[in-house]
Amino acid sequence: MRTQDQLIGIHHVTAMTSDVERNYHFFTDILGMRLVKKTVNQDDIYTYHTYFADDIGTPGTTMTFFDFPQTSRGSKGTNSITRTSFRVPTDAALAYYAARFDTYSVKHEEISTVFGTKVLKFWDFDQQAYQLISDERNEGVAAGTPWKKGPVPMAFAIYGLGPVEISVAYFTDMKGLLENVFGFQTVAQEADRALLSVGDGGNGGQIVLIEDTASPQAQQGDGEVHHVAFRLADRASLAAWQAVFDNLGLANSGYVDRYYFESLYVRIGHILFELATDEPGFMGDEPYETLGEKLSLAPFLENKRDYIEGAITPFNTVRQ
Repeated sequence: MRTQDQLIGIHHVTAMTSDVERNYHFFTDILGMRLVKKTVNQDDIYTYHTYFADDIGTPGTTMTFFDFPQTSRGSKGTNSITRTSFRVPTDAALAYYAARFDTYSVKHEEISTVFGTKVLKFWDFDQQAYQLISDERNEGVAAGTPWKKGPVPMAFAIYGLGPVEISVAYFTDMKGLLENVFGFQTVAQEADRALLSVGDGGNGGQIVLIEDTASPQAQQGDGEVHHVAFRLADRASLAAWQAVFDNLGLANSGYVDRYYFESLYVRIGHILFELATDEPGFMGDEPYETLGEKLSLAPFLENKRDYIEGAITPFNTVRQ
C-alpha cells in the first residue's frame, strides 16, 4: 500500500444518545465542544446526527451522536467500543475539568494514569463512558483548535479525540487484524490490554485494546458507541482500502458519500470501523460564524427538507 493511503489517525467516534437536546447542552455547556453540524442520519432521516468538535471541525476532533427513535438503553459488556477519549493540553486541564464536573454534578473518577499518561474518566447522563487525556507529554498526531467562543478557557479546553478503548473476547485475533491489515503497531502492553498506534501516533492515533472474556456481550443502544472512524487522505485512499478488504474477503459497504466526508465501512467481529476522508469538511454549507445553528441537509436530502423538519423534534442551537 502506498504511504499516502495509510491511516492517519482517528477521524471521529459516533455514539447513541437518549436525548439529543440534553446531549447538546452536555457537550457545549459542560465539555466546551462546539456543535459544528446539526443534520440527520442519512440512512434514517427520522434521527438527528449531531457533530461536536473543535472550533472548525478539524478531522480527528469530532464526536457525533444519533438519537434513534424508540431505542432503549444499551448494556455494557465485551465485544464493543467501551470508552472514548478527549484530548486536553495539560495535566492542569484535568484538574480544571474535575472541578468543573463537580460543579455540574458529572459523575467522574479521580485523575489516574493509563499507559503512563494522566486521564480523568467520566460519564454522561446515558452512562456513556469517556475520559479526558492529557497531552502534556504527548507527541504525534496534531490536535485541533479549541472552541474560541466556548465556556472553557482555551488553555484547558478539549481540542481533539484521544485513544479509543475497544474490549473484545477475541483479543489475539483482533490485535492481529489491527496490526496486519490496518497497519497499527503495538507500542505498549499491560496485563490484559495493549496500546496500539497508527499514523504519527500519540493520543490522536491510538487504540486501547482490552481482552474481556468474562463480561456478557454488550448490546447496542443509548449510552453505547456505534462506530469509530479512522482518517484517510482522499477518495483514492478509500479505493485502495476497498481493494484490500475485497481481496481479504472482508464484507464492506463500498464507497459512501457522506457529503462532509467520504467513507468506507467494515465490521470486524462485532466492531464497526469506518474509514473517512479529511475533506470536504463542515464549512461547505454553513459559514464559520454560525456552524451548527441550523438544520443542515446533504444536497440529496434538500428536496425532503419540509418533510424531515416536520418529522423530527426541533431544538434551538443558535448561540447569539
